[in-house]
Amino acid sequence: MKTFVLGGGCFWCLDALYQKTVGVTEVVSGYTGGHTKHPDYDSVCSGMTGHAEVVAVSFEETVVPEDVILDMFFVSHDPTTLNRQGYDVGTQYRSVMYYQDAEQKAIFDDAIAKNQENWKNPIVTEVSRLPEFHVAEDWHQDYYAKHPEQGYCQVIINPKLAKARKYYSQWLAA
Repeated sequence: MKTFVLGGGCFWCLDALYQKTVGVTEVVSGYTGGHTKHPDYDSVCSGMTGHAEVVAVSFEETVVPEDVILDMFFVSHDPTTLNRQGYDVGTQYRSVMYYQDAEQKAIFDDAIAKNQENWKNPIVTEVSRLPEFHVAEDWHQDYYAKHPEQGYCQVIINPKLAKARKYYSQWLAA
């Protein structure tokens, strides 16, 4: 089993995608990369903590290859916009990949190079060593499944899921 810690804007979007991915065993929404010792949603949303909204995606690589997990990451958000995903603006919404060791860093660097061909503008995804991971509040975990009718889910998450399904339908549960 492997775990990747990825940030592509609001963690609800990545959580929704990976919760539906075959071979993913766990998705945990959280915060990392900042200087505040005990971040919470309100403080991270202020943009003053330095933390990014991220998900820790654990998966069985014998079921779903790591390159599929990473390619889905690049399809599910715009990695060419610095500190912004759509209407979400600030460093807390940055595109970021947190590695746990040199092997994972190389995997992430290779994924960026591979996916650059799909983007006109340069990918600005940050690749950094994983500092302490802070689990987000319970109400953020599996948010989309609990609130599919919520406006953000309808307007922002559903189109991202539809785009991912276009390219990765064989990896996504119904």
